[in-house]
Amino acid sequence: MHAARVRSGMTDTQIAAAPPALPHVAIVGGGPAGLMAAETIATAAGGRVTVTVYDHMPSLGRKFLLAGRGGLNLTHGEQMDAFAERYRAAAPRVRPLLDAFPPEALRAWADALGQETFVGTSGRVFPKAMKASPLLRAWLRRLDGLGVRVALRHRWTGWDEFGLLRFETPDGVTAVEADATVLALGGASWPRLGSDGGWTTLLADKGVAIAPLRAANSGFEVAWTDLFRDRFEGEPLKGAAYTVGRRRLKGEAVISRHGIEGGAIYALSAELRAEVEATGEAALWIDLRPDLRAEQLAERVGAMRAGQSLANVLRKAIGLSPVAAGLLREAFGPDLPREPILLARAAKGCRIRITGVRPLDRAISTAGGVAFDELDETLMLKRLPGVFVAGEMLDWEAPTGGYLLQACFSSGVAAGQGALRRLGLAS
Repeated sequence: MHAARVRSGMTDTQIAAAPPALPHVAIVGGGPAGLMAAETIATAAGGRVTVTVYDHMPSLGRKFLLAGRGGLNLTHGEQMDAFAERYRAAAPRVRPLLDAFPPEALRAWADALGQETFVGTSGRVFPKAMKASPLLRAWLRRLDGLGVRVALRHRWTGWDEFGLLRFETPDGVTAVEADATVLALGGASWPRLGSDGGWTTLLADKGVAIAPLRAANSGFEVAWTDLFRDRFEGEPLKGAAYTVGRRRLKGEAVISRHGIEGGAIYALSAELRAEVEATGEAALWIDLRPDLRAEQLAERVGAMRAGQSLANVLRKAIGLSPVAAGLLREAFGPDLPREPILLARAAKGCRIRITGVRPLDRAISTAGGVAFDELDETLMLKRLPGVFVAGEMLDWEAPTGGYLLQACFSSGVAAGQGALRRLGLAS
């Protein structure tokens, strides 16, 4: 308390006469992880603690709202073993968080906010409203009812010489005393929405090991010809299969001005990124007709009447859409074979040269972050007792499909429970 007395200017007599203050928990970051930590603490503490959410933006949940722009994919309905494996190398560390607050719990939480959910044909889970805004409004009302305070336009800049949290605000620099702190500042994708990765330096200066932040669920650069790019920019490539190294999956991609993106590419982004980082480029193999063998396609090509144009052969015999046919031509150029079996094999194996990863600030999410070895089982930083970390700040990555938000929610619950334990308020 000495630091607080120095900062406030209060005398020892004044402090002795004042009623004991409630413990204060500072939540730094107003996204899903931070808000879930705030709710976890405020609900369990039942008025025995003050909870304040600090965010440097003018409103809360900005990236959450962006995530719901095309339909809010909260979580996924697959079995937990398969679900946990989506987190790759971090799966053993993420699995306990998921077990403590699994997809079923997240769905029940949304239902209780009046936002009933459903499982789509792909297994993805959405609120029936298909939007983030109704859920966020209901959530903020609940937090307000629980007494959670909100301090907007507060940019966290670390700790002052007394160990107090330091914030830059429109009214100047302010220092805040907290008995426990939950950091939930996100990664570094979409910085205009609040996640700029500035926290990495603040924690690194305290000796915390941080894996470099890198683009995840991102697009990749391809040196398209002007003709192909201008003709097919924005066109979806459907029904194809994509292979990087030993990993193959079916899905949809989109031709962009700078290269290629979309769900299938996001799911392979870790493998593509690793190849680019290791060698400066990556090979993406695309099977344009994964439902048929090369021999079957060759038979269809051979059955075409003589004199048919290549465009007709690609469209009628092989069944390629205009963008798929264009991609085949782009991949092989003048070397595209005409013999039935060779043409069929070409359609089954288009090699696209990936030349780079799209910028981090354009990625859906980030890989890297605070190393799990820096944390105890409650997500508290071992080097900074009383400071917990949640959400995308942690060193994990996952594909789109509900896995990103689920881990943010689950880690927010875990960090909130850790703060309660720290304060001796855990049940």
